[in-house]
Amino acid sequence: MIKQKSIDEVIMNAKVEEVIEDFVNLRRRGVNMIGLCPFHDEKTPSFTVSPAKNIYKCFGCGKGGDSITFIKDHEGLSYVEAIRYLAKKYNIEIEETEYTAEEKETIELRDSLYIVNEFAKDFYKDQLFNTDAGKSIGLGYFKKRGFREATIKKFNLGWAPASKDALTAEALNKKYNIEHLRKLGLTNKYDRDFFWDRVMFSVHNLSGKVIAFGGRTLSSDKKVPKYVNSIESDIYNKRKTLYGLYFAKSPIRKEDECILVEGYTDVISLHQAGIENVVASSGTSLTEDQIKLIKRYTPNVKILYDGDPAGIKAALRGLDMILSYDMNVKVVLLPEGEDPDSYVSSLGKEGFIEYTTAQAKDFVLFKTELLLSEAKGDPILRAGAMRDVVGSIALIPDPIKRSVYVQQASALFQIDEQIVTGEVNKSIKGLIKKKLQERDRNRNIPPLDEDRFVVERKQPSQQPKAADDNLNYREKDIIRILISLGDKIYHEEKNITVAQYLLTNLESVVDSFDHPAYLKVIKLTQKAMEEGTAISPTFYLRHSDEEIKSIAID
Repeated sequence: MIKQKSIDEVIMNAKVEEVIEDFVNLRRRGVNMIGLCPFHDEKTPSFTVSPAKNIYKCFGCGKGGDSITFIKDHEGLSYVEAIRYLAKKYNIEIEETEYTAEEKETIELRDSLYIVNEFAKDFYKDQLFNTDAGKSIGLGYFKKRGFREATIKKFNLGWAPASKDALTAEALNKKYNIEHLRKLGLTNKYDRDFFWDRVMFSVHNLSGKVIAFGGRTLSSDKKVPKYVNSIESDIYNKRKTLYGLYFAKSPIRKEDECILVEGYTDVISLHQAGIENVVASSGTSLTEDQIKLIKRYTPNVKILYDGDPAGIKAALRGLDMILSYDMNVKVVLLPEGEDPDSYVSSLGKEGFIEYTTAQAKDFVLFKTELLLSEAKGDPILRAGAMRDVVGSIALIPDPIKRSVYVQQASALFQIDEQIVTGEVNKSIKGLIKKKLQERDRNRNIPPLDEDRFVVERKQPSQQPKAADDNLNYREKDIIRILISLGDKIYHEEKNITVAQYLLTNLESVVDSFDHPAYLKVIKLTQKAMEEGTAISPTFYLRHSDEEIKSIAID
């Protein structure tokens, strides 16, 4: 176990706003900071951070705690692992006592997967720089793409040799567990390497740890898949991962815009050119989890796609989903035959930024122009195009934005604005009906956001529960005073604190408290005062009992 002295040092040094800003884009509001909650889907920020109190609270889903709680819940770590994480972030050396067998197993199981991936990353990197095939083929390819050595090392690029068991043999030679290699997809069921004869791209999580790999073949054989990627594992979920986000999260915040591209090399080339607010969905269709990741840092997305038909269709597929999260979307189609990687190489940073800024089109204009060009005056196709655009506009939660887009679409299609408005409203009603039907089928589906589309239907009133009646409200207020002001002096001459005054006056009625959690706080405070423990908000906020801590945060 980690000694209490080390835990206290971590708690004292870990600033909650610094820890959370690694994952959530926070904005100042008075003495507090707000952002979109990373624990549930929301469009309007309800996630509040108090730097003064060193805690956070989401008024949407109820999650709250300190830096340790946040890392524990967000990263799926144990309490001890969260302490280790924060100790590493703040360069704190921790002292430890012996772990129980169960604690050891929990820690080792997760850590071992990261360790094996770290070994694989180093292996591929060593093969790239220190073998003849790696230098001539792998390094030759990267340098032909214009990647500098510093960039290659920064992104942990590598080379998987043509031998089909090189990594597995080396891993077993170094006593790595074969089951962990299989679990990560580095070794197949026949104990052969999954990646071979390919240049390698390391995929990082938000903390910078390697969680997966992508391998690109340099073969011209059409039967060989161009890219193969790691299987999902306990530490890798491709739907929740964006390539390059570890390097891009701070630049995205700074620029207040995320540039979305398709592949690994696009991200690396733009990053090397000095355009660092860029990520990739790595060839997969954009997912809701990936969109939520982006929205943590900015509501503004610029999608760059190749100027071929496939690129255009890919752009349209991803647009509607982003719009439904109330994000501002622009699309840039590059000249035919170009991709972000090649185009930034030919134009340079300034030229590329100038081009993408000038060519960026709002989604309505982009989609409308594209569909109208395909319709070519055919009234049936033109009507279908209008319905398609209307369907996209209906997804936008903000009614003011929707109204602006209705005006724009009306002008572009030369259709009366009232007709367009009517079609959008019809589409919105259809979306609401579908959502309500889904909720009827599955009661676990959360209710619609009240600020999205329409006001939520009122539910039949229910009788208040005993724990929420007037008596319990008074009990709650007593607990509020005890936790937040218990250490303050109530009577200076007699040196009586608020906690002493309260507990003395409540002594005869304490056991009649109805709310069990509030009674627990009273009993805990009584015991602490008898033992001479200092009573302060920190005492409750850092208590080992999660229920006590939660009440204090609330």
